[in-house]
Amino acid sequence: MNAAEKPFLMYVEDVHCLNQGRVLMLTGRIARGRVRKGDDVELVGFHSSPVAHVTDIDAGKLRVDEARAGMNVGLLLRGAPAGAAERGQVLATPGSIEAHGGFAADITVLPEHQGGAEVLTGGRLHFHMHAADVWGVVRLSHDTDVLRPLHQGAVTVTLERPVALEEGQSFAFRHHGRAAGSGTVTRLLR
Repeated sequence: MNAAEKPFLMYVEDVHCLNQGRVLMLTGRIARGRVRKGDDVELVGFHSSPVAHVTDIDAGKLRVDEARAGMNVGLLLRGAPAGAAERGQVLATPGSIEAHGGFAADITVLPEHQGGAEVLTGGRLHFHMHAADVWGVVRLSHDTDVLRPLHQGAVTVTLERPVALEEGQSFAFRHHGRAAGSGTVTRLLR
């Protein structure tokens, strides 16, 4: 790989089992880098997953040898057991991204008429990070008691399941089933 080239990363949007579960097809949009037939990739997020081997690449009902950032593809994988993959995980160059169970972030709460509601320490919110949807508990910074609609603030979030995260990654969150705000990951926590 060229030193200037970014590692491969694809957000998994759907999973299909083929050949009685011996082959998985994971579909999604490639966010960065490239993947070639024969490459090893790692499933990251939710639970530990093995490294798998890309046996074929489907791009719009055509088989191709390589796919790049921006393409919607299906990757056929050997070496990943059925049930090892699910929507919301990422496929990546092995070792290039990790799953985290928590993070620090700066968030902005929407106006009340758009769904924004008070965010309190201990509040349980539903976080949306690309294709991943996961519940998390919020803790406000020491000097803040409440974040009201239209306010911004620093928080830490403990997720119910670890997801693949990177600093600078944006996300949205919901409160009581309604869009409530958005934020940016500022620091990764273990």
